[in-house]
Amino acid sequence: MSISAQKLIEHVFFFSILGVSAFLVWLLFAPFLGALSLAAIVVTVCYPVHRQIKQRIVKNKTVAALLSLLFVIIVVVVPLAILSSLILREAVSVYSVINSSEQVTVIHSLSVVEGVVQKVIPGFTLDIASVIQQAASFVVTHFVGLFTATASTVFLFFIALIASFYFFRDGRYFTKYVIQLSPLRDSYDERILDRLATAVRTVAIGTVFVAMVQGILTALGLSIFGFDRAILWGCIAAVGALVPGVGTSIVFIPSVLFLLMTGSQLSALLLGIWGVVAVGLIDNLLGPYVMSRGNDVHPFLILLSVLGGIAMFGPIGFILGPVILSFFLVLLEIYHSHIKQGQNN
Repeated sequence: MSISAQKLIEHVFFFSILGVSAFLVWLLFAPFLGALSLAAIVVTVCYPVHRQIKQRIVKNKTVAALLSLLFVIIVVVVPLAILSSLILREAVSVYSVINSSEQVTVIHSLSVVEGVVQKVIPGFTLDIASVIQQAASFVVTHFVGLFTATASTVFLFFIALIASFYFFRDGRYFTKYVIQLSPLRDSYDERILDRLATAVRTVAIGTVFVAMVQGILTALGLSIFGFDRAILWGCIAAVGALVPGVGTSIVFIPSVLFLLMTGSQLSALLLGIWGVVAVGLIDNLLGPYVMSRGNDVHPFLILLSVLGGIAMFGPIGFILGPVILSFFLVLLEIYHSHIKQGQNN
């Protein structure tokens, strides 16, 4: 057997074993990919804070990682936990209303809506009883799923916290190890990692921050004009703000229509102005500004990547989608520059 044939057999055998072992490792880590992705995103966004802690407060990397993790818990986890408890409480109250005598009031309100729509679209009918039944069924199903998944959710949450600590402490080592393994030039690897970090920070801060601001302003406006459960509606508006083309109108339009139908024309006008000025300007001015900082990806491509990411990966896909897009685009840039460099030589 020739030396080249023997090397070919060795390579085929080695990479076959490597492929099988990589597949097995994938199966081992697959249940924790959501927690690891969340930890990686949080650490990437908060890494500048960790760098400042390590430079100005404490030099020890373990203590600095613990302080950074404490910062994440205080600034991110605790507010989200409080907000979640408020949302849960208001959701329970909504469920109680649906299953109590107040359901008659809800049905009457929907009947008014049906009558208004029929003036514009004759023959339009709304099966109100079916709507109430399906809404109640939806709430029950999701509450049962929430409570039955509590143990696994808490477990994955602690996995994410542990992963965040190690990513803070040993993130530099991980990235250097990846660069060493990569057959690309170190400058290319660093360029790819920098672009990915920029994409994560830009999309995460831009998307989440803008949506939260819009949700807070929506809740504030609804509470000013006397709406109950403004926190819950503000959270719905924040979720709607993540969907291009939907935005906070998913809450503002029904709210304004409700005020008009109940005879509060002035309140409807003022709430509409609040939605257009206070909330709309945030979406049209602050959103593109934050999303475009440090990221030259076309907005239409970001839109497609966000929608595709959500479709593929769920809620976390609104960050993973643009990150994957940025990874692909930076590879194209490196390929293009490499080809041009080869042609010039």
